[in-house]
Amino acid sequence: MKKLVFLALAFVTLQVTAQDAPKEFHKQGKDRMHRMADLTPEEAATLQTKKMTLALDLSEDQQARIQKMNLENAKERKARMEAHKAIKESNSFSTMSKEDKLKMKNERLDKQIEVKKQMKEILNEEQYNKWSENMEQRHHNRSQKMKSHKDKG
Repeated sequence: MKKLVFLALAFVTLQVTAQDAPKEFHKQGKDRMHRMADLTPEEAATLQTKKMTLALDLSEDQQARIQKMNLENAKERKARMEAHKAIKESNSFSTMSKEDKLKMKNERLDKQIEVKKQMKEILNEEQYNKWSENMEQRHHNRSQKMKSHKDKG
């Protein structure tokens, strides 16, 4: 009987611990996102360029060109984040017209196309293929996370 009670207690403890894990994991993701948001555009661009240098074995010239591109993108991203934050705080996102939302999505996609074009000019074929695969994997992972988040909610 003691063994049965002990097993039941262990099982309940395991269930409670397992259910708390996703909240902690989600909190860690938010903390990481806030830490990245606290970086200056220069810091974010430098970190991203160094990660790309390690992943793609970039030459000095490629590093300089990508650093410049990353800096421009980081500045634009920071400005968009601030604008999005203002929209979110004023609750005007839910009242935005369909056209405005479509315009925002089109601008984002246009920027992605521009970045892809620039990367194709800077990287050699092997590096570009590796970069493309990494981007596709990141997109897939992000889609999976969003899907699982929607399924839970």
